[in-house]
This record gives sequence, structure tokens and C-alpha cells, in this order.
Amino acid sequence: MKNPLSLWLDSDVAYSFRTSPVAVGAALVALLCLFCAVFAPWVAPHNPFDLTTLELSDARLPPAWNTEGGGSLKYLLGTDDQGRDILSAVIYGARISLIVGFASVALSVVVGVALGLLAGFKGGWIDALLMRLCDVMLSFPAILVALLIAGVGRAMFPNGGESLAFGVLILSISLTGWVQYARTVRGSTLVERNKEYVQAARVTGVSSLRIMRRHVLPNVLGPVLVLATIQVATAIITEATLSFLGVGAPPTSPSLGTLIRIGNDYLFSGEWWITVFPGAMLVLIAVSVNLLGDWLRDALNPRLR
Repeated sequence: MKNPLSLWLDSDVAYSFRTSPVAVGAALVALLCLFCAVFAPWVAPHNPFDLTTLELSDARLPPAWNTEGGGSLKYLLGTDDQGRDILSAVIYGARISLIVGFASVALSVVVGVALGLLAGFKGGWIDALLMRLCDVMLSFPAILVALLIAGVGRAMFPNGGESLAFGVLILSISLTGWVQYARTVRGSTLVERNKEYVQAARVTGVSSLRIMRRHVLPNVLGPVLVLATIQVATAIITEATLSFLGVGAPPTSPSLGTLIRIGNDYLFSGEWWITVFPGAMLVLIAVSVNLLGDWLRDALNPRLR
């Protein structure tokens, strides 16, 4: 009997991945960014948030290849206005952005799948109420709702600390992200609840909760997986936007959006590297995750192959 890894390697999805150069390249880039973010304390050459190691005399140094402007191999991508190493700041900033992105998507999936499953399986007034709630949430721009929640949370808890700031940030992004999962799961559940295996489970006296959890849920997770992969990039960009506007990650633990905002003040004075490299890292993560999501959508849908 083959183990699960062998079965997966022989599957159509694995074959589609091996024969897609774009998917392989995107996966390698995404894994490299994830590896650097997870192991930032060991990968980064400096700790950019250790105030004892900062030297203001090294502020706004150009990248290492610009030796005429004062570039040094000690700071490969230059330094910012406080003397922080840009390469190290980008690695640590990507770590924060990825944590917020994955956490907000995970919360959105849990809430959206649960409500969508309930609405599609039960129907009636529960379905109508939840779908009208989704319509109301979709009528507001996601970034506006996230900006409002993040601003209100910071105003109510001005001294809440970094953990509370990150919690408010994740909640603000998840508040609008769950709607797409709820509508997707609800549509799939409407199809699954009328199939024979669900009817047979009802006849044998299986409870509705057990039917939803053990029978319907596994059959509606395919579209959710694709949507979650794509939404990770959207959540990271939303977090970067909020941080750029000053209501995202706290200044003591800046994300990529905060680094871009700091560098934007020096963009037109010649210190382009302070904002360009964090922006390039953000684009790299978003594009690689989006390409993986597009490949996964095509691989799981035979009609799109």
C-alpha cells in the first residue's frame, strides 16, 4: 500500500505542478520568502530593531555597489534614516506581513466556512439573514472597513501594546475577508445537501451538525483552498496599505508597509533604496502567491486544464 506522499506524487495535481514552470518558479520564490521570514533572526545579517546596535552615523547609506556614495558591504542594500540595515529590515518586515496575512486569512476561513455551511445547509431565514449581512459587508470597500476598525481599535486602546495592535489589525482585515468564503461555501453546500449521501445520512438519524462536519464540509473545501491561497496576497497588501497609512503594524515592529512609508519621505531626495527594496519584496510575495493560487485553481478544476 502506497503512503500518502506517493499517492500525491502520482496525482494529477502533482503532475500539473511538475509540468508548470510558472508554478514551480512561484513556489520556489514563495518558499524562499517564507524561509527567510520564519528564520529571520538567523538569516538577517543584523537585528534592525535592536536600538543598541544602531548607529546614526550610518544613516541613509546607499547600497553596497555604490561605493562612490559611501556604500559598504556591511549593509548590502543600504540603510534607512535611523541607520537600520535595509536587507535585515525587509526580512523582518516580511515576517510580520506574512504572519498578519496568514492569521487574517485563517480567521476569515474559519468564520466564512462556518457561516456559509450553516446558511447553505439550513436555508430559510438563517440563509436570508446571513446573505443580507454579506451584501451589507460587500457594499463597503474592504480597505475602508479595515481602516475604520483599525483606527477605532487604536483609539480605544492607545496603550494596548504590540500584541493588541496586531490583534486589531488581523481582526480588521478578517472582518471583510470572511464574506467571500461564506458565499462560496454556501453555493457549494446548496448543491451537496440534495445529494444521495446526505439524504441517506438524514434517514439513518445522523444529526445535522455531524452531517455538515463529516460529510458536507470535506466536499466543499476545494474552492475554499484556492480562494484562501489567493486571499493571502490580498491580505498582505491590505496590511501593507494600513501600515502605510499609519494604522497598521506598530512603529516598533514595522512591516513592509511601514518601511515603504518611511522610505517614501526620502524618495525624491535621492535615497530611493529605502522604499524601493521593501516595495520590491512586497511585490515579489504578492505575485508569487497569486501565481500559485492561479495554478491551484486550474489544477483543481478539470474544465480549466
